[in-house]
Amino acid sequence: MSSPAARPTGRPRPSRDVVLLGSTGSIGVQAVDVVTRNPDRFRVVGLAADGGRVELLADQAARLRVPTVAIAKAEAEPALREALRRAGAPAGVQVLVGPDAAPELAGRGADVVLNGITGSIGLRPTLAALAAGSTLALANKESLIVGGSLVTRAAAPGQIVPVDSEHSAVAQCLRAGGPDEVSRLVLTASGGPFLGRTRAELAGVTPDQALAHPTWAMGPVVTTNSASLVNKGLEIIEAHLLFGIGFDRIEVMVHPQSMVHSWVEFTDGSSVLQASPPDMRLPIALGLGWPDRVPDAARPIDLTSAARWEFFPLDDEAFPAVRLARKAGVAGGTYPAVYNAANEVCVDAFLSGGIGFLDIVDTVDRVVSAYRPPAGELDLPGVLAADAWARDEARRTLSVSSGPHRSGEGSA
Repeated sequence: MSSPAARPTGRPRPSRDVVLLGSTGSIGVQAVDVVTRNPDRFRVVGLAADGGRVELLADQAARLRVPTVAIAKAEAEPALREALRRAGAPAGVQVLVGPDAAPELAGRGADVVLNGITGSIGLRPTLAALAAGSTLALANKESLIVGGSLVTRAAAPGQIVPVDSEHSAVAQCLRAGGPDEVSRLVLTASGGPFLGRTRAELAGVTPDQALAHPTWAMGPVVTTNSASLVNKGLEIIEAHLLFGIGFDRIEVMVHPQSMVHSWVEFTDGSSVLQASPPDMRLPIALGLGWPDRVPDAARPIDLTSAARWEFFPLDDEAFPAVRLARKAGVAGGTYPAVYNAANEVCVDAFLSGGIGFLDIVDTVDRVVSAYRPPAGELDLPGVLAADAWARDEARRTLSVSSGPHRSGEGSA
């Protein structure tokens, strides 16, 4: 992530054609808000979603006058077409359907592709956008983590712009110094809804409690990952891949107020922090407009009233997910893909009431420990095979366990 050259203020900025992937999810809905408030800066040329919220997707297509929409679920196509008609979408809007729909849309060469899809299913659209030469505004951290060097090799310098609040913060802080001046990166974590609880106190928590995040409004998978700190583990791997900083120089600090999103410590002893209220519209807008800022993307911090910002070390015993992710990241290759895939299976099982909260990371630990990577260079078939193996192994591990809501006393 290189620092842009100084630019004169007040210069005209050309409008950018944008594709929004995952437009009906949390990131996508907020991206639509950013775009609609900046019609002179951005023009949406394509929307993609899974197909579970066709009315919302059709409304977005109508409001933005989008020429192409894509859905993954073929069975939702008739309902989508009817919803598009009722919403008043442009006549002749193209509808792409099936598992290849999002990658096809991502690969059409838009100026910017915002990948807001949740999960490793976002890998193929990520690779398609990079191959087409689009700037990739990346909210789908899983595709980078799973793809690893496969993604970084496909990206030109500066082609990937992070949208995660923590990595957007780091990218902004890095404008203050060169790569050889960086001492360490510090990613902040809110601590989620279970901050301060011991491992024993986490054994009986419910999905509803895990989804009650104190500061951020996110989808169920990301919110659960935040509660378990798996999300922060994924972000450590993402930071390593994005910025080329060694795992030994990437740390996590708990910051309950979620005002400081990350900081960079430089070799001269100075630290540069990025702070703003917890509002994803700011990193989304920066991802779409990079390297330029979008005025009024979010409200600033109110510094006229007293406030206290707290920072605590991470409790590795209660929340071992970060330690496990660091181990998978250091191992490299397809290990991060295994970590992520096993977690996705376990989160689904937890949210459906099939396992206890502690079983999520305990099972991921067992799956990662059982994995034996194949020899050879990392490629897409190998990544997909590792992902499939991890999902099968996670399901097998859960199926042979002693039943739902176990004590969670695993090896993590």
